[in-house]
Amino acid sequence: MRIIGVLLLLETIFLLVCAGVSFYYGENDFVDFLLSAAITVAAGATLTFLGRKGERQLTRRDGYVLVSLAWVTFSAFGMLPFLINGAIPNVTDAFFETMSGFSSTGATILDDIESLPHGILFWRSMTQWVGGLGIIMFTIAILPIFGVSGLQMFAAEASGPTHDKVHPRIGVTAKWIWSIYAGMTAILIGLLMLGGMDWFDSVCHAFATTGTGGFSTKQASIAYYHSPYIEYVVALFMFVSGINFTLLLFFTQRKFKKIRNDDELKWYARSVLFFTLLIAVILYFTKQYGVEESFRKALFQVISLHTSTGFATEDYMTWVPVTWGLITIIMLIGACAGSTTGGLKCIRMVILSKVARNEFKHILHPNAVLPVRINKQVVSPTLQSTVLAFCMIYALVIAVSILIMMGMGLEFMECVGCVISAISNMGPGLGESGPAYSWAALPDLAKWMLSFLMLLGRLELFTVLLLFTPDFWKRN
Repeated sequence: MRIIGVLLLLETIFLLVCAGVSFYYGENDFVDFLLSAAITVAAGATLTFLGRKGERQLTRRDGYVLVSLAWVTFSAFGMLPFLINGAIPNVTDAFFETMSGFSSTGATILDDIESLPHGILFWRSMTQWVGGLGIIMFTIAILPIFGVSGLQMFAAEASGPTHDKVHPRIGVTAKWIWSIYAGMTAILIGLLMLGGMDWFDSVCHAFATTGTGGFSTKQASIAYYHSPYIEYVVALFMFVSGINFTLLLFFTQRKFKKIRNDDELKWYARSVLFFTLLIAVILYFTKQYGVEESFRKALFQVISLHTSTGFATEDYMTWVPVTWGLITIIMLIGACAGSTTGGLKCIRMVILSKVARNEFKHILHPNAVLPVRINKQVVSPTLQSTVLAFCMIYALVIAVSILIMMGMGLEFMECVGCVISAISNMGPGLGESGPAYSWAALPDLAKWMLSFLMLLGRLELFTVLLLFTPDFWKRN
């Protein structure tokens, strides 16, 4: 209760910032944000007071419960501005939009984004910026003030199967990473303003880019600006945001050898290059594009989906069907572990490919000892099993979710697109859930299930699913 209370007090600050934006533009949602902040601060103060005598030390089990609770609580209180303002009057839609923001998914139920007041638009973008690197990662740098260890929370929230320790104190690492995150955002704001965006759109799009969320202030997304400069700049920063933030930290420390020899980064870069060139060639021969335009549209869309950002410069559902299959593969792969992105993550792809390669060698040489190495370090059999289990559960959850949505009467392609997009924190899907459409027409039950899948994907399956196992709740 104490930590959730502190988190709500933190969320109040973000709400007040949005109230300031509303006041600046002289719009009536200023009062809506003040009321939302009052409700949130009252709940936060109450929980902090009630939990004042709680244990100071977190167990691993506490960490898992806390992370899941934090995301749900942030979303529950984060939907208040939408409801109070009337921008999204339905609880289901408001929660869906907010969970989509905090999980940096970017799926939306809004059909007329430009009609919303500036404060609401700013709040949508801010939820993605905060959720991008992780609410919990953010608080690791702050919680030591309250005598709470952040290590258990980091273990529960950290994205991907591995995370290098760059400093023995996790709080120091978190502060460094957040400094890089904020610095990247500031640089991108400046570059977008140079490209002709006003300050408001620049800030909102920078939040959505570095948080790899994809909420835009325009219904047409990045396509609204018709600017190759903006497309290349956003594509570059989406790509960088998909890199493990530990490597970005090494870059600031001039440890270039570690970056150059990173197996996951190599896979990520090669995957982006391969899919970009392949789709660019397909577009060149099937659409009325020149060489540069084919390359630019392919590059932007591949990076946008590889990093689970979900910005769009064109409706890829108007491309030839073979590109839809390639796009689905890109959605599933995702970018690097330890980044703000969703999907399976490239590090798991590297491990799986090396395990598969070793199986072929074992057939020819049954007695050979063939360790799996990542960055010249041997990957333990335990970690290999974890990766295999994760991928199996990931596939199982997708299959079951698609069947459930089909049971609601939805088309197969739409079900596949929505489910993969939600669990990979992608944003746009396929068919009627593609980049040219919103998800407003989905049944309420589907929206609640997809909200759960967003949470599941953002917290890497095990963190949430563990709460549903009987053994987790046994005292010992």
